Amino acid sequence: MDFLKSAVASAIAKGPPFPYSFGDKVDLDPSIWTLYNGTRREDGSDCSIFSFDISANRSSLPLARNAVKKLRTMRHPGVIKVLDTVESDSYIYIATERLVPLRWHVKRKSLSPETAKWGLYSVAKTVKFINDEASSIHGNLKVASVFTSESGEWKLGGFEVLSNVKDDDAVIYTYGSLVPDSARYTPPELAKSGWDAAKRSPHTAVDSYQFGALIFEVFNGNFSGSDQVGQTKGVPPTMHSSYKRLTNANPKARVSVGHFLEQGQRSASFFDSPLIKLTEGVENLGVKSESEREAFLDDLDQLTDDFPEDFFKMKVLPELLKSVEFGGGGPKAFSVVMKIAAKLSNDDFDTKVTPVLIRLFGNPDRAIRVCLLDNLPLMIDRLSQKVVNDKIFPQIVTGFTDVAPVVREQTLKSVLTLITKLSDRTINGELLKYLAKTANDEQPGIRTNTTICLGKIAKNLGTSTRAKVLIAAFTRSLRDPFVHARNASLLALAVTGEYFSGEDCATRIIPSVSPLLIDKEKLIRDQAAKTIEVYLQKIRKAAAAMPDTALPPESAASGGPRMSTPQPVESSASAWAGWAISSFTNKLSAAAGEIQPSSGGTASSAAPSSKARLAPASQTASSLHRQALKSPTPSSAPLSRTSSSGGFGNTAAGESFFADPEVADDDGDAWGDMDEGTATDDLFSANEPSSLSSSTTLPKKDTSSATASSSRTASGSGSAMPFDDGAEPDFAGWLAAQAQKKNPIGGKTLPKGLAKPAGATGKSGTSSAAAKKLPLSKVKVGGTTTAAAVVTKKIDMKPKETGDDDDDGGWGDGW
Repeated sequence: MDFLKSAVASAIAKGPPFPYSFGDKVDLDPSIWTLYNGTRREDGSDCSIFSFDISANRSSLPLARNAVKKLRTMRHPGVIKVLDTVESDSYIYIATERLVPLRWHVKRKSLSPETAKWGLYSVAKTVKFINDEASSIHGNLKVASVFTSESGEWKLGGFEVLSNVKDDDAVIYTYGSLVPDSARYTPPELAKSGWDAAKRSPHTAVDSYQFGALIFEVFNGNFSGSDQVGQTKGVPPTMHSSYKRLTNANPKARVSVGHFLEQGQRSASFFDSPLIKLTEGVENLGVKSESEREAFLDDLDQLTDDFPEDFFKMKVLPELLKSVEFGGGGPKAFSVVMKIAAKLSNDDFDTKVTPVLIRLFGNPDRAIRVCLLDNLPLMIDRLSQKVVNDKIFPQIVTGFTDVAPVVREQTLKSVLTLITKLSDRTINGELLKYLAKTANDEQPGIRTNTTICLGKIAKNLGTSTRAKVLIAAFTRSLRDPFVHARNASLLALAVTGEYFSGEDCATRIIPSVSPLLIDKEKLIRDQAAKTIEVYLQKIRKAAAAMPDTALPPESAASGGPRMSTPQPVESSASAWAGWAISSFTNKLSAAAGEIQPSSGGTASSAAPSSKARLAPASQTASSLHRQALKSPTPSSAPLSRTSSSGGFGNTAAGESFFADPEVADDDGDAWGDMDEGTATDDLFSANEPSSLSSSTTLPKKDTSSATASSSRTASGSGSAMPFDDGAEPDFAGWLAAQAQKKNPIGGKTLPKGLAKPAGATGKSGTSSAAAKKLPLSKVKVGGTTTAAAVVTKKIDMKPKETGDDDDDGGWGDGW
């Protein structure tokens, strides 16, 4: 083989240029030609090369030259397509389309009956053209003269003795017997009298007989001679009658190949088959009417896998693509395209289908766009990421904003198919931008599908923005009036919990889901309960991994606030009360000394008094508390403003507050003296742990007031300034009323520190000592203990009108 290639190359070098390269040699039946696979140097396309060595077969040179001449002048779809020919003194080369000898398929018996009939139909049309239109005789019909193209079509060659009957010096009459292996296929009348006898018979007789032999050989695999002519073994029954007339011993009684073709094309005859109809219709698909095109596509869609794949790939597919793109084939033609394209190799798909798909996605026809999106799963694996991301996706996104809802919905559904072919930048940028629009679409179904889409592509989103995007989208959908949109959001949240932190679950997701626990639809309520449970489990798991406390460890020498021993928790209410009383008791135990009474409202007395005087009943608890905070205290007392354990619980008034008073008939009236909902809320705020901690800070106004009072007291230059309580509700009056009820006239004495002041009127809201000054308190200033006198303010018991901008009655400023 190497020697032969080198010899051919040497011969080419001596002759005219031949722009084709020789490849492997192809086996042939006995022939004057040697067949090679070849390639075109210019573009690397495949071809076949017939080579004739003049020096080795000089006697057959007239046959080779006749073949070259007829192949170049005979133009018909069923004839081998010639690309180029070269003739020199030593060789003749014919470059043709890539061919495969039909003998290969016959030997392997790879031809289905339908494919065999389709091939014979094509050859019959070609022979009819030669006999009728060209007025010629082929004279060399046999399996060795037939080839299959890349499209699977049968192409007729073997033109060595093809002659025009009007030419008296035709090659067939002189050299017909020189054709290799011609004896097996020669008609009986020519075998007896020579090829000149063809002039005395119809010129179609020779080709009719040889075509009959070809039919037998195709269906049976071999033809040994004239004794097999006319046998019906393997031949389809519908063909028997016409086949026998082709091989009649009398040349004048034989039907022509053209007549045989007409008989086969009759309704329900042997050439009336779907595959043959396809080959006839596909070439004229572009000029068919809409009804004819629909009927043709229906027949095409019903074809089975028994038909030649190469034909569909090379002939049908290009015609269908042209029909879809330019000829109005529409979605139905495209569905057939995808059925055929599924059998293509990746290289063939990239070459033949991908360029057309890119152009089709740019087509503004909505029907084409929807059809493309419907078939996207069939083609996505064949398309490269670069093609999808750079060329197809920019065309697809126009569907997100189309006015037709069906286009928007199909575009949205295609995201699940496209997502694996898109870059991270495209997903987290342009795609999310369009999904945000469909999440607000006027169509509830599109909004619902957007939520479902986000849930399914969550794993493809960027980790830096995924939680933010999903929470925003899903929580918004939870408020959608469309029930299925809410349900889709709950389902999406249930399956994407792994992407959210414990803090997001507790602070953002559960508060958004919880209203749906009482949704009007049972479907939503049930799903909301399931979703809540998913996130509760996640929160429990996150909480279990957290430390018991975030506070720094206590140091004995730090002088920080004393902490109470946790009490057994019996119920939520009792646990709260037990904690407050325990802390209060611990703080009270640290207090020492007695409250010092005031003598004339000056700072001249520092000796402890045996009894403390109770503040007027009209004084409110709030003013007492603020007075305690503002008034300086002895340096040894833990209630000093500078002490780390500040609070109001260590005062006598606080002791009375935490006591359990007896229920009286007018208790409700007394609570009504306070602003409803505001003073009460501030009261509970006052009892929170923060009020008992070391971080208690006086308001700026009060601090400055206390500082000024201390300065004046220490210097002895003036009396203490009166304290303005801001006319807060008379809570102290209520305390006094409770004390009076516990100590009626002639009854038990009041607790220490709550004795009724002299001159009291006996009413809960008034007192004769309202204008008297409170007892002095000791304060340590500059290392010297002095006394500060505090003057009480007369309380106006009338209800005070409050503006809209001060609904809390001043409680907020005090705390």
